[in-house]
Amino acid sequence: MKKFTVKKRHSIRKGRVADVFDRLRNQIGDGVALFFSDSIEILETSTEELSFYLIGKKPLLMEYGGWVFPTLKGAIERPFPQRRIVVDAGAIPYVINGADVMRPGITRVSPDVRAQAPVQVVDERHGKPLAIGLALLDAPQIEQSTAGKMCKNLHYVGDEIWKVEL
Repeated sequence: MKKFTVKKRHSIRKGRVADVFDRLRNQIGDGVALFFSDSIEILETSTEELSFYLIGKKPLLMEYGGWVFPTLKGAIERPFPQRRIVVDAGAIPYVINGADVMRPGITRVSPDVRAQAPVQVVDERHGKPLAIGLALLDAPQIEQSTAGKMCKNLHYVGDEIWKVEL
């Protein structure tokens, strides 16, 4: 993801809050309940396609490319079971350093994974989120594949999004 700077931060109206949660519901279904809050702030960045939604003054949600999805901090703080690509221990060092997810490292894929939609990449042993990515194929296609890139890594520990300071 491109480098960005924070431009401005402000509260959003209730109508816009409802829209944000509707779009989040499209991605994670009932898991949206974990992120409900009466007041939400938006953190606008220098990159027009990237914004953050602050819940409790923490950047727990991000908007990127037209979709709303939890940030890695949001997925860690408020774990949800949807949209998961599970990777083995051998893939972990690569994923947490920003590498895309390759088929040999994947052990399981939740059936709700769709092509060109955000997913959380989690470790096999603990189920802890390691990265937020963009699935390149639907779940059945990933399961049938034997090689190749299956998920583009968008956000991982230590990247620009992780380091957002408020």
